[in-house]
Amino acid sequence: MLKTLAIALLVTSASLPAEAQSPTSPQEAPDLSIIKFNWSKERIGWQRDPFGGPIENFDEMRARARNEKRIDDAKRGGGADVDRIRREAQTDAAIIQKARNQGPARYRFLYKISVINTGKKTMKEIDCDYVFFDAATGQELGRREFTGVEKIAPGKSKELSFLIPTAPTQTISVYALEKKERERFTEQLVIVRILYEDGSVWQRPN
Repeated sequence: MLKTLAIALLVTSASLPAEAQSPTSPQEAPDLSIIKFNWSKERIGWQRDPFGGPIENFDEMRARARNEKRIDDAKRGGGADVDRIRREAQTDAAIIQKARNQGPARYRFLYKISVINTGKKTMKEIDCDYVFFDAATGQELGRREFTGVEKIAPGKSKELSFLIPTAPTQTISVYALEKKERERFTEQLVIVRILYEDGSVWQRPN
């Protein structure tokens, strides 16, 4: 589960200013109101050396070493699965090569959540799920889980911002800017847990 430590930040999108979207059936806590929530695609600074050869990163090295070990283990065990393991290793290599051809990710994703404390106790920490559904079928396509660590006094509002490399759904590209990506789904914000300054906790029923 992805948990991101966040503080209230006002961030201006330089690449794709997203209009605030109206909450779709927001699931609110008894003493917390959701003002708005939205996300945007942020272009990140990256440079690629056109003369530099491919450099194996840690994940690629780990995958290669794992496959080599599996092949060696199969050989020592009689070799029955060597061909199958080699095919799997070739598949892994093909996936890595495809990612290299696409180049490094060009975008990160900024999720913003604005809430107001309508209760009588100061809030210290908020867990929430940003959920995405297929606009046609209503099927859940993606869920991003956040933890906002920020004091919110009674009657006060805060905007929590989370900048992460994970797209809302698998249909959203981290390599290209597509203007119609938002039309494919609807969005919902679910408040899951609230930790108050006095140590008490509100938890959404299962």
